[in-house]
Amino acid sequence: MRLAVRWTVGDASARGYEALRLSIRGAYNLFGPDAAYMVCVNRVAPEEAQRRTGPMPAAVVWRPPGQLPEFLRGYLDHGMAEGVAWKFAPLRLFPDRYELALDNDCILWALPDAMRCWLASDRNECLLAEDVREGFGQFASLCPPEPRNSGIRGLPPRFDLGAALQSVLAKRPVRLASELDEQGCQVAALSRGRRLLVVGLDDVTICSPFHPHLPEVGRCGAHFVGLNTRHIAWDYYGRPADAWMAEHWARHAPFLYRAVGLETPAYA
Repeated sequence: MRLAVRWTVGDASARGYEALRLSIRGAYNLFGPDAAYMVCVNRVAPEEAQRRTGPMPAAVVWRPPGQLPEFLRGYLDHGMAEGVAWKFAPLRLFPDRYELALDNDCILWALPDAMRCWLASDRNECLLAEDVREGFGQFASLCPPEPRNSGIRGLPPRFDLGAALQSVLAKRPVRLASELDEQGCQVAALSRGRRLLVVGLDDVTICSPFHPHLPEVGRCGAHFVGLNTRHIAWDYYGRPADAWMAEHWARHAPFLYRAVGLETPAYA
């Protein structure tokens, strides 16, 4: 089994880069030095992203984003679908390997059952995560009824993601304007005509202090949605959402550092 793990990160919050540090270390602990690791950096220099993240294994490669495929350019707005379309630049970094794409705020410390099955499969299966509710934007009619999340995305070797996305866009030729559009387009592309393996919420929670997200971590990991945002401009139960997010992260951080084998910062 030849595996590659990739992340995409931009000018995220300090907690977003702290989560990336934990995400990379967790993946490296799970998959070891034989896997390939790459971080695609947009809107800041790769060297700056590396500095913000902190010391990482030498095997981790930091690089600028690749080229967007030509067929996608006409479907993206100036904001790159709220920034998440950078995940498509490029579509694949390691086409001959199992390629696991993790959001920078998705942290694993044990191997989910579905991921283990995906890595052992030879049936051209793809991998996504379960979500707490459906969020597919303009592509909802082309997606399965079950909630899915693209913060964990696994592609088998030689899977043509471009052809799969083009097939979806031919059926629904709309401009991707939000992160839900990006997620819906990917979910439709990966689930049409093939069996999709799904990392369940028991293994990796969609984690935040805001309902319907889950306040606790899973058996194998947690995806801390919303952590990259520098300022959340609304209140929740009479308190600033930023305060809820800071409190939530501080409560979980000591466990997360221990889980991936890093020294816990003094603040935690």
